[in-house]
Amino acid sequence: MSEFDPKENRASNEIVEMSEVATLGNIFFEPERTFKALRAKPRFILAALIISLLFGGYILALNYKIGPEGLRREIAAQLEKNPQVSSMSAGDKAQMVETQMTINSYSQYIVPIFVLISFAIGALLYWGGAKAFGGEGGYLQALSVWVYSSLPPAVISILGSFIVMYFKAAEEIDIVLSQRGLLHANLGFLFGKDASPVLVTLISVLDLFAIWGWILAAIGLRVTNKISNGSAWAVIILVALVGVLFRVISAFFSGNPS
Repeated sequence: MSEFDPKENRASNEIVEMSEVATLGNIFFEPERTFKALRAKPRFILAALIISLLFGGYILALNYKIGPEGLRREIAAQLEKNPQVSSMSAGDKAQMVETQMTINSYSQYIVPIFVLISFAIGALLYWGGAKAFGGEGGYLQALSVWVYSSLPPAVISILGSFIVMYFKAAEEIDIVLSQRGLLHANLGFLFGKDASPVLVTLISVLDLFAIWGWILAAIGLRVTNKISNGSAWAVIILVALVGVLFRVISAFFSGNPS
């Protein structure tokens, strides 16, 4: 069972009332107070919609910037990395490229749905992890923590990516690496295209935007579940390691940094 300082107990029991619009702004400047309000009344719909629509808008803008021919060249280049595809006839390769183009033309519009699904899964991990450490919060509190800890870094990184996209020429954009944004806050940019995709993925894990989100999530889990700071960070690290594992596996099999 977690131990708390009596003064911290009294502070954590403070009931904070905050409108949903206020939580959107206060999470940037008063995260602990915001999470106290979310503990009493979980909210996530508006923030989740903002993040998912921003990501969806970014992917649409990126595809528009690169253009159909740029996407077609990139898909062809990625298929050539697959030994099974490289031995196929030119006609079969062309057909596969067109199939991927068709899939991309539809999938780009449902990116917000994938983002919302990731929120639901991530919140389940936070909820289960917090419960393992004696947390008191429910699934909705965990969902609020996941969404609101993602909001500030997502807003800043995506808006920054839009600015970079505006000034950067289409041929200078690495389509694969740009899927997570064009405003990179990690050392992955130091490696060229010939670098090991697994290595680049591991290096890019220590991203300033990701760390910002982890700090907010640790505050959120501690406040909403009334667990110790160490327990909250244990949950964050475990969940982050799961995410890193999936990214490394993806990088290994796809041949591209994830």
